[in-house]
Amino acid sequence: MRIHHILLTTILSLFLASCASTGTPTAPPADAATTIDSYQIGVDDIVQVSVWRNPELGITVPVRPDGKITVPLVGDVDAGGRAPAEVAADIQARLAAYVRDPQVAVILTDLRSHEYLSRIRVTGAVKQPVSIPYRQGMTVLDAVLAAGGVTEFAAADRTDLYRRNDNGTTQQYPVRLDRILGNGDLTTNFPVAPGDVITVPERIL
Repeated sequence: MRIHHILLTTILSLFLASCASTGTPTAPPADAATTIDSYQIGVDDIVQVSVWRNPELGITVPVRPDGKITVPLVGDVDAGGRAPAEVAADIQARLAAYVRDPQVAVILTDLRSHEYLSRIRVTGAVKQPVSIPYRQGMTVLDAVLAAGGVTEFAAADRTDLYRRNDNGTTQQYPVRLDRILGNGDLTTNFPVAPGDVITVPERIL
């Protein structure tokens, strides 16, 4: 019985180790995908203000040098140095005097004030290595397609996404780009965050 128990324990351990080695790569933390929500708006950033069921109140404008934007009915609103959610809450509170139960969304469509800090870079075995502006909702696949896709020499299964953490360290996240492009498996088609670097290595011949 004891030998039988040891044998079962050994088999189970080997099985678990095998699962761990072939499992899905670790995804970036959930809050990393929403980095943009805490981004502080700067001068020249382009913001889109949308008011649910009131499209005539929506605008897409750059933030002026004084850090303000002008919103219909509300007038000037401070945007510079504030997160999009803060600006949306401010506009929503002030619109309540004119619109019943307003629902406001503020979206950054172009991060110009921190252009280089917010860019996404794709390097390695892609047809055209690029440095592109971050766009809300952008994923790994969007960035790779902007680089023209991978070359015939790419080792797409060894693609990595690199992200700088708040403490200054860089975290590496494996991306199964071969499965994304070949099988439509979007498990590792992670949302990107401002400053991310995606590297596609070449195959070892």
